[in-house]
Amino acid sequence: MDLGLSNRVYIVTGGTRGLGFATARQLVSEGAKVVVSGRTEQAADDAAEALGTDSAVGVAADNAAEDTPDRLITAARERFGGFDGILVSVGGPQAGLPADQLTDGQWRSAFETVFLGAVRLARAAVQELGEGGVVAFVLSGSVREPIGGLTLSNGLRPGLAGFAKTLADEAGPRGIRVLGLLPGRIATERITYLDSVGGDAEAARSRQESTIPLRRYGTPEEFGRTATFVLSPAASYLTGAMLPVDGGSLHSI
Repeated sequence: MDLGLSNRVYIVTGGTRGLGFATARQLVSEGAKVVVSGRTEQAADDAAEALGTDSAVGVAADNAAEDTPDRLITAARERFGGFDGILVSVGGPQAGLPADQLTDGQWRSAFETVFLGAVRLARAAVQELGEGGVVAFVLSGSVREPIGGLTLSNGLRPGLAGFAKTLADEAGPRGIRVLGLLPGRIATERITYLDSVGGDAEAARSRQESTIPLRRYGTPEEFGRTATFVLSPAASYLTGAMLPVDGGSLHSI
């Protein structure tokens, strides 16, 4: 299938590693150009070099910073002459603390990064995109089912999914698509950390895999391929959806 990605230009936040980098790499392999952002200039530059500097540029940017959307969109237009879509990916918030022990400060920090930063990026993108543009959020299975030990995610991700659905309804008449991706247990550094919280990462992974219908963790490459399709013109009639990429882990329909 021709995904129609040749010379289209995408922004991938959190694109220096994990799910973001896997998606950026797949986009480039299909002929797209990408702007990848990361917390540090070194990480952003290293990712762009790994992807190929003819097709990628790195920008040091914090999703929570107010000037980040403008900086990223400007980089896309100046470096590659266009802007066709964005994958809003942000690292998961602090894990492991019981709900009744989380402080106001921890909630505010997570809200700024996970929720408000993503809203700000999507809002700016929709204002700049034309017909055929797309905004996709990397969310979590916690949108549909709370995950033990991830109270901050359980509180914020469903709200962001609600925002995405509303934005899809409002941007749809302009030909702009908005979607969410719900990764499950994908073998990234984040999941390795979550498995280690209880002290025995190998046992934790084994327990988790036993609950997944496919009986294994996904790979970042599998997520990247799915995200690339969703972002591509080949998925032109797909919007407003929250798409699980989880090996069947979610029990809800």
